[in-house]
Amino acid sequence: MHFVEVVLPLSLAKTFTYRVSEAEFLFIKKGMRITVPFGKNKIYTALVIEIHNNTPELYEAKEIHQILDTTPIVTEIQINHWFWIAEYYMCAIGDVYRNAMPTALLLESETIITKKNDLFIDETLLEDDEYLIYEALQQQSSLKIQDIISILNKKNIFPIIQKLIDKKILVLEEEIQEIYKPKLVKYIKLHSKYENDQGLKDLLEILKSSKQKEIVLNYFQLSASEKKPVSVKKLLEKAQSSNAVVKALVDKEILEEYFVQEDRINFTGKAREDELQLSSEQQQAFEAIKENFEQKSVCLLHGITSSGKTEIYIKLIEEYLATGKQVLYLLPEIVLTAQLVSRIRIHFGNKVAVFHSRYNNNERVEIWNQVLLNAEKAQIIIGARSALFLPFNDLGLIIIDEEHEQNFKQSDPSPRFHARDAAIVLANAYKAKVLLGSATPSIETYYNAKSDKFGFVEILKRFGNASLPEVLLVDLKDKYFRKKMSGHFSDVLIEEITTSLSMGEQVILFQNRRGYSPIIECITCGHVPHCQSCDVSLTYHKYKNQLRCHYCGYSIANPTHCHSCHSVDLTTKGLGTEQIEQELVTIFPNAKIGRMDQDTTRGKFGFEKIIDSFKNREYDILVGTQMLAKGLDFDNVSLVGIMNADTMLYHPDFRAFERSFQMMTQVAGRSGRSDKKGKVIIQTYNPNHNTIQQVTHSDFIGMYKEQLYDRQIYKYPPYFRIIKLSLKQRDFDKLKEGALWLYQVLSQNLNLPVLGPEEPAINRIRNEYIRTIIIKIPQNTSIIGTKKTIQKILNSFEAVSQYRSIKVTVNVDFY
Repeated sequence: MHFVEVVLPLSLAKTFTYRVSEAEFLFIKKGMRITVPFGKNKIYTALVIEIHNNTPELYEAKEIHQILDTTPIVTEIQINHWFWIAEYYMCAIGDVYRNAMPTALLLESETIITKKNDLFIDETLLEDDEYLIYEALQQQSSLKIQDIISILNKKNIFPIIQKLIDKKILVLEEEIQEIYKPKLVKYIKLHSKYENDQGLKDLLEILKSSKQKEIVLNYFQLSASEKKPVSVKKLLEKAQSSNAVVKALVDKEILEEYFVQEDRINFTGKAREDELQLSSEQQQAFEAIKENFEQKSVCLLHGITSSGKTEIYIKLIEEYLATGKQVLYLLPEIVLTAQLVSRIRIHFGNKVAVFHSRYNNNERVEIWNQVLLNAEKAQIIIGARSALFLPFNDLGLIIIDEEHEQNFKQSDPSPRFHARDAAIVLANAYKAKVLLGSATPSIETYYNAKSDKFGFVEILKRFGNASLPEVLLVDLKDKYFRKKMSGHFSDVLIEEITTSLSMGEQVILFQNRRGYSPIIECITCGHVPHCQSCDVSLTYHKYKNQLRCHYCGYSIANPTHCHSCHSVDLTTKGLGTEQIEQELVTIFPNAKIGRMDQDTTRGKFGFEKIIDSFKNREYDILVGTQMLAKGLDFDNVSLVGIMNADTMLYHPDFRAFERSFQMMTQVAGRSGRSDKKGKVIIQTYNPNHNTIQQVTHSDFIGMYKEQLYDRQIYKYPPYFRIIKLSLKQRDFDKLKEGALWLYQVLSQNLNLPVLGPEEPAINRIRNEYIRTIIIKIPQNTSIIGTKKTIQKILNSFEAVSQYRSIKVTVNVDFY
């Protein structure tokens, strides 16, 4: 008897055995996909992880349905890495498999299939079965896999669907997304032969037509006053002329037109030939990294903001590509990929592939195959944490930029892995090197570097000797007392914004909360509208005129009177990005204001649209949430304002001070990135707070030592590992009783600090009450043994019938 061991894309911790014939047994290899029946009548795409002859003891092995691949599409290193993730993060291997594979490679019997619209199809080229499906889709808009099985009267339908998808006739339902074409803006510039004084004299003599002269004179006025590229649209508005006149000037070779699509406007029209001359500091760091890599496989590059870390990465990538290795470049946010890709493509052209969750199914499968085949197009892969699961052929280097970012940790759904830690393990399997880069490294990474576990390299000067921005603190208590505030803006901030705008420079304002205000309160009785199914107040969104819950999406229209006492005196409390945007419109009516938060960046290219517009100087002021704090590079920003620094500091989290320091330093680092000295204004009620003082003096070491001292006393990382168990259930009393039972069993069996069961700050989400238990594991205790004990206890918890309905999620290293 021949068998295969498979993993199913379901939340199941174990693998399953299926029966195969001898011919199939000889054909199938590890890493191929097969479809298998599971349950009464469901069919799933499973992954083969082993081929053997051992009959399963507990159940009768079913036969497989069919084989989908001719060669393996998952490598052996990948499979081992997935099993490591499942074991370390205490989750089901099925979850890891489902999360890792692009959805298009996981056809299930639930998938919905639709036809592509407005597409001409030559029906004579379709085979009989394909034509039947195509005809059925002419009659109705979508079909389920089950419907197709009954139409064709065949069980084996996946290859036919796959063929139709390859022919671009069918679409899987998950794929229907907006198609954004990057906007091409037509700009105009003077022909190079007229750029000197003599040329200008000749030019004025050549121009006979008054309309043409008018356009050229307006062009000069615009370029002198705005000091930035002139778009055709603007020129025509100013000169009140038509496109035909501009076209005539272009034909005469007086003006040249060019289109700008990406965010690199080339003012001179020349590419920077000196692009990769490293400064002496960068060169030293580059050499030091290579030395470190000789002894250690992981190295931390601690370079202050705008010290030119990206150039060092590019130099390193060049060296690894020369040896024929692949390079993975991980970023915390999809926002950053847009800017970085254009920078890296300038150097490496077509060798760059991008992989993240905003891409549709087909694009992700294409990249998956290119990486697997080690194609020329996929030598450098830039992506968010999901890129870690790609089938690398010969990985040589992993770069993790902004390694301190919490976005590298996946919180939901399972697997709740941390991309930085998982990348280090993956690199180990390929004998590759890992470079962690950050201006504000996380305390654990810095501790590892300082205790000689990782290599360590520092850059303490900004690139091109640009100086660090000057930080000014504004005491809000004092300003409100002296009546020097208009709305949420202090007189100092307004004055600085006015100065920057008058010099044609741009401003970034930071407030880490979207919406208009987090609370609407009745002045008469103090009632605050809450979400029906979560334990949070509703956030007011002025643009949609509604109150919305940011946890479950519940929304109501903005109330005109109090729901409790019917008074009409309602007031808003707190501050969100919408409110700042609105106040700016009244204070600076002539400035163009953009907003960047989750509400404005939905859709595949949402981020790019806003970043491009800001980089092309279509906005003067950009208001945003933490998305702005990441490594974006705007050379014309001279002022950054932090509207209220206290909201971050007083968060109920042991990392609140570390995160606030990182966030404020990163936001401040967006200022003065070229030769102008930038300014940062921090508004706070507590200017003497240690963390705020540390940001003012760029004192990372001071923050690090202070936090380390606290962490040791209170048993937090890097001295202790933490596992958090969250229990959820709709019945409050059952949850309370179950959580207490679990806590007691854990504290009896583990000789470790177990805290809880505790109600989190938000103790009910989507009508489920929540309780958390935290287990702290010291560095010298075996984490594998502890996890086994916890898993056994969780298994016995599930076996108790009255607790079976309580959902338990395990989050290892949840920080």
